[in-house]
Amino acid sequence: MTIASLKIGLSAAFALGLACLPVHAQNFNVGRSLIKGNAVQYLYPEQVTVAAGKPSAVTLHFRIAPGLHINSHTPSEDYLIPTVFSIPDGAGARLDKATYPSGTDITLPIDPKTKLSVYTGDFTIEARIVAVAGNHLVEAKLHYQACDNNECMPPKTIPVAIDVIGK
Repeated sequence: MTIASLKIGLSAAFALGLACLPVHAQNFNVGRSLIKGNAVQYLYPEQVTVAAGKPSAVTLHFRIAPGLHINSHTPSEDYLIPTVFSIPDGAGARLDKATYPSGTDITLPIDPKTKLSVYTGDFTIEARIVAVAGNHLVEAKLHYQACDNNECMPPKTIPVAIDVIGK
């Protein structure tokens, strides 16, 4: 083996090692997200019966994975992503109003002077839904950003499937 081929071989190995670093880091982050699964789980109800054409209260139940929190609907800082429930147009039902729980104020070890308004554990959203007569599989959505005490995951939207029967 010549010195020139050794230099080329070492340069290629070094470049290959650098090229693999970002992939490895990405796999680690993806792996952590996969280990945690969805940070928020929609629990119930799967089906509701409401008076057709009239706003009807429906309590939606959610659970946040242990060790995580999500920003409340009214986060303490403008740059934080709020938790928002929505029903898309054309679903056979519409969201008249959503009432969110008050957030719990927490401080994080990395910034003990800043209070954050968050949800942890189980929480509910009181939704007032107006449905037309009939049976409608509504694919509502919950948009949130989950964090632990050190970092935040990218914002996520999960489906909230509700069979709405308007009578």
